[in-house]
Amino acid sequence: MERRYRLRGRDRFLAIREQGCRWVHSQMILGGLPNGLERTRCAFVVTGKLGNAVVRNRIRRRLREAVRLCYPNIAPGWDLVWIARRPILEADFHQIAAAVGKLLRQAGIWRPCHM
Repeated sequence: MERRYRLRGRDRFLAIREQGCRWVHSQMILGGLPNGLERTRCAFVVTGKLGNAVVRNRIRRRLREAVRLCYPNIAPGWDLVWIARRPILEADFHQIAAAVGKLLRQAGIWRPCHM
């Protein structure tokens, strides 16, 4: 993802955790908070409990790519934090992408792509 679509800064992470909404799936958790901007920013969190650096980076890359592919369908103006959970270790890319879409629909920020 481009730099302008990345969410950075401890303060914003804490705001999403304390004030934002959460949606839960067996493979991941989505936290979100409106940001008042023209774009949606995303952050990806993979805890050390899921494995070593190689495993964590693979999960992060898969999750980031699944979100990138459906980014045109995400409503603008949100800060989103994607937190991986243990069942994501056994999931293939298509299952991860399906879970991302399901969470976005559950959150109400999925919109049909107008081309």
